[in-house]
Amino acid sequence: MELLPQDAKQITVDGSTVDFYTYMKENNTYYQFDTSMTGPPEPMVNAMAGLNLIDSADKKLVMINHKSPGGLIAKIGENYDIAEEAVDGGKVKLTFSYKSGASESADLSDKSCH
Repeated sequence: MELLPQDAKQITVDGSTVDFYTYMKENNTYYQFDTSMTGPPEPMVNAMAGLNLIDSADKKLVMINHKSPGGLIAKIGENYDIAEEAVDGGKVKLTFSYKSGASESADLSDKSCH
């Protein structure tokens, strides 16, 4: 996986279908996964699994995907702060951050791509 710090450690995330990693950066815990080589519904399934880990302002989820996941953003965009940037190879990196008062109400059970 690209873009991972050397100190990243692989972790098990319930419901995931790709490898997840965790690392610390600037007093924040980051969880990262790469679905750039998968097709639907795997990006949505893994994003929903990873978002379950983001329960405070000092935790962030990083998703590497082959394109911006419009269905995912439409579904949970109001519940998280989302930063999106282009990375090498035409991929996109999204960083999801906890939004107090909104993240708690996100429906992470619907993993389908409508």
